[in-house]
Amino acid sequence: MDGSKLEVAASSNRVFLPLYVPTGDASIDRLAFFHVLERLKTQKRTGWIPNAESISDHMYRMAILAMCTSDNTLDVSKCVMMAVVHDLAEAQVGDITPREGISKQEKRRLEAEAMHNFVHDMLHGSPAALRIEAIWEEYEEGETNEAKFVKDLDRLEMALQAREYETAHAMDLQSFFDSSLPHLRHPEVKQWGETLAQTRH
Repeated sequence: MDGSKLEVAASSNRVFLPLYVPTGDASIDRLAFFHVLERLKTQKRTGWIPNAESISDHMYRMAILAMCTSDNTLDVSKCVMMAVVHDLAEAQVGDITPREGISKQEKRRLEAEAMHNFVHDMLHGSPAALRIEAIWEEYEEGETNEAKFVKDLDRLEMALQAREYETAHAMDLQSFFDSSLPHLRHPEVKQWGETLAQTRH
């Protein structure tokens, strides 16, 4: 990894690790990417409790939720892949929340920069890397049925986790339900959310 100074986001105290500097050896750079993925296992999602679930915990449940759909108009395999790459950039930038004062535009820039580093510097623009990049960009653009569905799973997974934290820690996490369940659009995911909401009463 590059030993250059760490980047500090404007208007935030968050410090980002330097981007990877490629060695020119595809095997070594690929292995470095494989190791970067470990951060998704150890970095925690932010915004609710200390020692919350990890980023990969969140994405894994989303992938399984995608497999549970009965909507045969969706490309479920793509949805599963999208679920496991949609927060991939957070291996570099972490789970940035609105309360940190980082604008959506800056968050998008940081995440796009991280993805470019992964895809082109670490994975050397291989066909597999470009597939990861294309699926991530499709999710970010949010225009296809698959991207809209996976975005709903992102919201539902947060609500599921909020309910579990409420139960385990005797907390009231109403704001997390307010920011997720009312925004569900896919009929089946919306039904799942309604069932979840009923368990809170």
